[in-house]
Amino acid sequence: MNVFVTGGAGYIGSVCTEELLDAGHQVTVYDNLTEGHRSAVDSRANFILGRPEEEGNILAAVKSAKPDAILHFAAFALVGESMTNPKKYFHNNFVNALKLADAAVECGVKKFVFSSTCATYGPPDRVPMTEDLPQRPINPYGESKLMFEKALLWYREIYKLEFIAFRYFNAAGASEKFGEHHRIESHLIPNVLFVALGKKPQVEIYGTDYPTPDGTCIRDYIHIRDLAQAHILGLAPGRTGFFNLGNGDGYSVKEVIQMCEKITGKKIPAVEKPRRPGDPPRLVAAAHKAITELGWKPQYPKIEDIVKTAWAWHLKHPDGYPD
Repeated sequence: MNVFVTGGAGYIGSVCTEELLDAGHQVTVYDNLTEGHRSAVDSRANFILGRPEEEGNILAAVKSAKPDAILHFAAFALVGESMTNPKKYFHNNFVNALKLADAAVECGVKKFVFSSTCATYGPPDRVPMTEDLPQRPINPYGESKLMFEKALLWYREIYKLEFIAFRYFNAAGASEKFGEHHRIESHLIPNVLFVALGKKPQVEIYGTDYPTPDGTCIRDYIHIRDLAQAHILGLAPGRTGFFNLGNGDGYSVKEVIQMCEKITGKKIPAVEKPRRPGDPPRLVAAAHKAITELGWKPQYPKIEDIVKTAWAWHLKHPDGYPD
């Protein structure tokens, strides 16, 4: 297929682009590089420097690429920032996403795959979390993603735009070529590995009094390549709707730190700090729907394998991407 990938210079988009190309698809990457890196774009892909704020720029890019499908990864994703600058999040994550959906309809694109998030649920009524749980986001980031999920339902109903929305849990790990380099890093695994690399003196643990076995938050981690494979499976005609992507197993903050110590062979100092507002004690996915309906089978379900690939990439790229 001919696939148009927004945010293909970012962490998730770069690995998904690589996997698409390896699977024989043609890829055009559209990215404005505010968060992504030009050197994170696979050299086999066509690259368009995006200017989504310019009237008609997204439509012109889609028209020129003539894609069969769109994979939409481009978004702002810092929860804390969304609480202080909500207009930035609603404008990019909803308004610009709507421009992209409009372009898909105008250009006759048959499939739209959306990078959503478990943040649309808010604090869950139960875990593991299934797709039918109530969606009550507690920050503008989650709200902006939920708004576009709802728009996609109406676009499917009225314009017949077939879509899949993947609600990610915690993407982690790396391929051999591409890994995680955010200008502001908020994710646990890279921040722990930064300590092992000597780039940070210590890692912070926010809250040690949660109702979990060791008192720290539990999260579900999914390898970036498994995430990419789900998107490729989602391109098949007739597959539509909402799907959680996670491993169904949770690991606490302390367990992740211990695993990073094991893989790196280095002692990683940790400092305990108070809880952050809005952090649920446990977020774990039920991904049975993706497994049964899409035929998805994670190849890297163990936290050990996820950390190993992340560490290997960071050792090769201690300063991340050059641009």
